[in-house]
Amino acid sequence: MSGYTKLQVWHRAMDLAALVYEAARGMKSEQFGMISQVTRAVASVPANIAEGYQRGTRKDYARFIGIARGSLAETQTFLLLAVRVGHLSQDAVNPSLAAADELSRMLTRLKRRLDGPPVGE
Repeated sequence: MSGYTKLQVWHRAMDLAALVYEAARGMKSEQFGMISQVTRAVASVPANIAEGYQRGTRKDYARFIGIARGSLAETQTFLLLAVRVGHLSQDAVNPSLAAADELSRMLTRLKRRLDGPPVGE
């Protein structure tokens, strides 16, 4: 495995993806479109963290963290929409939303560090 698997933020993103996949199992098969969208969005979060890390430059890493943040917001929106239209209960999505809030803070802090001057300069 590569260095990104040692990142706490990547592990939290993977944990969130597992939570969202579990919640999506509670949706009916006729809601496939929404299931597909929310699972693709959440899978994109750890994938973009990993891809950015592997790119090798701070600028690229920061850009991919920004993309991960966007995918996270998309995930949160689909979860909230699933509740609003009755596809999932609030109780079913609360663990995912709480994990997403924590991950959002982590990604925001990481993005700020990457966008700032390198440590030691």
